[in-house]
Amino acid sequence: MTARRKTMRYCAAMPAAQGGVALITAVLIAAVIALIAVSMAAQQKLDVRRTANVIEGERAYVFALGVESWVQQVLAKDKRDNQADHLGEPWALRLPPITVEGAVIGGRIEDLQGRFNLNNLVKDDKVSPLDMQRFQNLLTVLSVDPAIANAVVDWIDPDADITFPGGAEDGEYLRAAVPYRAANGPMASPSELLLVQGVTADIYQKLAPLVSALPARTDLNVNTAPKEVLMALAAEVSGADADALIEAREKEGFAAISVFLQQPALAGRGVDPAGLTLASDYFLLDGATQFGRVKIRLYSVLQRGGGGVRTLVRGQGTY
Repeated sequence: MTARRKTMRYCAAMPAAQGGVALITAVLIAAVIALIAVSMAAQQKLDVRRTANVIEGERAYVFALGVESWVQQVLAKDKRDNQADHLGEPWALRLPPITVEGAVIGGRIEDLQGRFNLNNLVKDDKVSPLDMQRFQNLLTVLSVDPAIANAVVDWIDPDADITFPGGAEDGEYLRAAVPYRAANGPMASPSELLLVQGVTADIYQKLAPLVSALPARTDLNVNTAPKEVLMALAAEVSGADADALIEAREKEGFAAISVFLQQPALAGRGVDPAGLTLASDYFLLDGATQFGRVKIRLYSVLQRGGGGVRTLVRGQGTY
């Protein structure tokens, strides 16, 4: 009788226990569904933001191309109206940020012929003595070992002969942790200096704003050259001399190379007039555009010639 009563009590308790398990199961399922819903909503929000960023990025890039097109027109008009280029001209003024149809655009134009053209170091497959001396002067002005110029020449010239001291050809580069070869051809960008033996990141940062890598031999525009590049024209040109030249050219520039060479600051300095000019055909557009949350910085190398202006290189990283 006792066993029967226990069995009856157990059977009566079973429905209550099963109901508790079902309730817990239902709560767990609801929690899992809620987590899935939250995750899907978060993923959807992320997808929407990602899509918006892509769309805004494309629009910002289109506006940046619009700035480039406008700059091409400015430079073409300047070529028709003026025989010389200097820092007092409209193209040399920085464009302050302005709002155009929802985008914020701005930027500046720099004369690349005011910089030292690294590709000038090699002429007819051989080192150019005058350009080599000026580059070594520039390195000295920047407190950089001038022997690095030999490594740069070896990077550009077509032969496999090492220039001493400090030169480097394939043998040196193939021993690197990640082997590579010397270009043995003109530089496409000054950033190639980072691949040249002896050029550290610190040295590159010093040289980057003062050098270019143009596709043809170019003369140096003394109306736009910065102080360090003017000092590199001859070892005897001091910082004070360069400052005096910059003050003398003011906003109008020098009227002729002869006027430049006759400046008191250059008296007895032995500056060679070869490779100097007052007019430029290569420019760098440094444009900044923002549309929505997306910001774009566009670098374009522009060349004037034949009555127009064309884009040689375009990138969003660095020149």
